[in-house]
Amino acid sequence: MAGDPLSLSLSPQEAKVLKGLARQAVGLRVPEEELSAQLSLTIETVRGSLERLKAKGLTVSSETHERILRLSPRGVEAREKGLPERRLVKVLSGGPLPQEEAQARCGLDGKEFAAAIGQLRREKALRIGEKLELEVPDPQGVRASEQVLGFLAGSEEVPPGLLPVAELMVKRGLLASEPVTHRAWSASENGRAIADLVGDRPSIGALTSEHLRTGSWLTAQFRPYDLRAQVPFITGPRRHEYLSWLREVEQLLLGLGFEERRGPIVETDFYNNDALFIPQSHPARTAQDVLFVEGATGKTPEESLLRRVKNIHEGRPPEEGEAPLSEGWGGEFNVEWSRRLLLRSQTTNLSVRYLLEHPTPPFRMYSIGPVFRRESLDAKHHIQFDQCEGVYGGEGVSLRNLLGLFTTMAREMGAGEVRFKPSYFPFTEPSVEGYVKHPRMGWMEVLPGGMFRPEVLRPLGIKVPVAAWGIGVMRLAMVSLGIDDIREIYGNRLDRLAESRV
Repeated sequence: MAGDPLSLSLSPQEAKVLKGLARQAVGLRVPEEELSAQLSLTIETVRGSLERLKAKGLTVSSETHERILRLSPRGVEAREKGLPERRLVKVLSGGPLPQEEAQARCGLDGKEFAAAIGQLRREKALRIGEKLELEVPDPQGVRASEQVLGFLAGSEEVPPGLLPVAELMVKRGLLASEPVTHRAWSASENGRAIADLVGDRPSIGALTSEHLRTGSWLTAQFRPYDLRAQVPFITGPRRHEYLSWLREVEQLLLGLGFEERRGPIVETDFYNNDALFIPQSHPARTAQDVLFVEGATGKTPEESLLRRVKNIHEGRPPEEGEAPLSEGWGGEFNVEWSRRLLLRSQTTNLSVRYLLEHPTPPFRMYSIGPVFRRESLDAKHHIQFDQCEGVYGGEGVSLRNLLGLFTTMAREMGAGEVRFKPSYFPFTEPSVEGYVKHPRMGWMEVLPGGMFRPEVLRPLGIKVPVAAWGIGVMRLAMVSLGIDDIREIYGNRLDRLAESRV
């Protein structure tokens, strides 16, 4: 019995952990942390040994789940400097103040100052008029929030009565709520039997130079290989499934005769918007939607091109002696805005640059790359996402060609049926939106496009029709790869990558 292969296959740490569990009462499961303290082993050593013992059928475990609260970086700052609302209360304790002066004395930025006002107004502790004035000298909600910060700073649990306050502080970003899993272990019936067979003499799993030098290997007890132990499943190196899928998209477009184009991610407002006949007053061009680069400006384009674009925006003929194309957008075109730098909000900037450099048809160009927008993160939206830009132009090209291309791409990429509906974009007319159906999320808009307007083409010197698109290629990948959340595309879950089909 002493030579049982399973008992001999245990490492010294595994044997110690198993014997420690076997000393516990039958049915009692010991938390990992408690077992670590009892055996004077690190928690990492205990966890690793328990997992290996479980793979050999010698231990069983159970899990409990809870969420713990901790101070976020903003919470640590609030603990050290005071809550924004507390700082405002202190400033106003000396009497009413104008908002600008109160903010300056508090030392708060605009966002924190607005949050402080909002918190005090909810408690009806602040009167807002020409000046800010306290209604309550020491608001109860402020004190409660400070108590929560104090408990967590001292590594104490938040009392049940303060949990509603803590939940509000989580929403404000002052606290973080993190999931925690607790595991408890016991020896299985087989594990208890094996524990009785494990001797006190340690077994050796690998022969070392020290064993040879001292001769201790002559009397050592060697652990045999356990052929019943599970081995890891190794898939080998492979591309991320999304990158592999993008390569298929590129191969499809190359096969259809398109050439690849790349361009700047940091772009001027001119190429990102002005040259596309997007009005300078358009809401999508504000700081609420676009990520501008502060402290730097770009170069203006060639003077003749800038003049033609400016004339068209203001409703004048592109060049003297020509007829105006439209009434423009009204107002004066701001040339300085054209020099602003931003993270491109669409890859259509590459279409403008391509057509400028290749004024002779036919045109067949595509580009796949990242764009950036101020989006609220959810299953369908991300602050950074990829677009597949393209132009297809020449004599006789029409919207029918674009719809056929969309249908072909959707079919070849495994997205199935496409539905179209009319749409509006400032730089294309007519315009369409193509929808494909996600198996769980329903119909999603992924294929926007249309025919470039003359207001876009004429300044570039293009005299043939040009179809253009900016496909939401990541949404198309969600349908093709069966992904439910666009944020998973940026993930690195090895289990999903190992099981992916591409």
